[in-house]
Amino acid sequence: MKRKIFMLACSIVLLWASSCSKSSDVPSPEPEPPTGEGALLFPKKEMRAVWMTTAWGLDWPLGDYTEAGQKQKYIQYLDKFKQMNINAIFFQVRAMGDAYYNSAYEPWSASLTGARGNAPSYDVLKFLIDEAHARGIEFHAWMNPYRIATRAGTSTAYPALHSSINASWVVSHEKIQIYNPARPEVRERIVNIVKELISTYPVDGLHLDDYFYPDPASAGTMVSDQQDYETYGTGFGTIQAWRRDNVDKAIQGIHQAVVATRPEVVFSISPAANKDYNFNTLYADLGKWCQQGWVDLLIPQLYQEIGNSSNNFQTNLSIWAQYNYSAALVIGHGLYKFGDASQPAAFQTTQELDRQFNLTKLNKKAVGSAMYSAKYILDNKIGIADRLSVLYENPGVIPFMGRQVAAAPAVPGSSSITSATLRWTNTSGRSVVYRFSDLKAEGQVVAVTNANSLLLNQPGFYVITALNVDNQESGATVPIEFK
Repeated sequence: MKRKIFMLACSIVLLWASSCSKSSDVPSPEPEPPTGEGALLFPKKEMRAVWMTTAWGLDWPLGDYTEAGQKQKYIQYLDKFKQMNINAIFFQVRAMGDAYYNSAYEPWSASLTGARGNAPSYDVLKFLIDEAHARGIEFHAWMNPYRIATRAGTSTAYPALHSSINASWVVSHEKIQIYNPARPEVRERIVNIVKELISTYPVDGLHLDDYFYPDPASAGTMVSDQQDYETYGTGFGTIQAWRRDNVDKAIQGIHQAVVATRPEVVFSISPAANKDYNFNTLYADLGKWCQQGWVDLLIPQLYQEIGNSSNNFQTNLSIWAQYNYSAALVIGHGLYKFGDASQPAAFQTTQELDRQFNLTKLNKKAVGSAMYSAKYILDNKIGIADRLSVLYENPGVIPFMGRQVAAAPAVPGSSSITSATLRWTNTSGRSVVYRFSDLKAEGQVVAVTNANSLLLNQPGFYVITALNVDNQESGATVPIEFK
């Protein structure tokens, strides 16, 4: 929905909204400002994200085991993202029961050095976060909650477990090895891993994907959990309800750990596209998690095309918009399918991305998009990254998603234009500069900046707001015209 703000009332309304505490466990969406005659039309806020996959080194570091090469490849990504006005990355820091940082619980990832457990020559995660933040890009740490290892079949042995892992906490199915979701010790371990990460590194978010209970269709022959059900399942009428409760407890525990340790961290989950599949096969009750306020941000992986006979993008978008409750909703797009000749005809043209973006922007709940995955932006098959750059022509402002930690931002003051330079004062950190071609047209974001001045090159009316570290936005300054 277009954001309509009274010129005179916007400062009062938005400052009041920002001052409302979000210290409770359940985050609240920012209230819609009032509408009325004489209002400014602000563009919709949106997260513009990319997933960066490190499992098997897929997006990064692409088989490069040198510090210089890894840094160069990462910076190439970030510079491209900055150019395209992408404002967040979801970087996989724990893909296979391993880590991209020095952990007491997990070995170093093999994709960094070529050997699991071997330490790299630099603080990888610090470098990754610092470089993203230097470009104004948020860094969300992506973890696979249960997966430890995969294999093609039983003829290949799984890697040795980390010395801190009790073998009884692990289930080795034919093709996937996981932490046992039934064990209370496993839930405690996952919570401790989360605490270790978010208390050591200034990540903006903690992100889980859709690896909960494994799908038997891809896991091969499954090890029965009947004995665990008999041991731990007292009071549950079915083994399915008990499995869902096991995952519920893990998600609730992670949420509580985030709130207690660093409440400003945004906790997000990216479920598979079909809500019923999550519930019945992966035993992930996303609707409950969102309703309970355990999830701040929901990013369903809507990788199928509009009109797909079994997993229609448009249908799934509508369903998730009904069940996100207090969680912000960002839509995941399958960028990897565009230009792949094995994919449906819809993905052989960039028009499919346009159509998906239009549906997403028209949805009242959706506040952005996430692309899977990073390497396909650099590949740019059929010009899909070029098209994304056009869709992201102007910068975007990430909405407030988590819990309030910082003081509410004050309206910037003393705005003026001298010799084509817009100047203002801001004591709250970042500023957002908006331009309106006239006071009745929808505006556009010109810049999200740490500076207090901006050289102007287009006529129009300009207003400035302040953003704090929680992505809370102040009211706007009075419009000032540049001719």
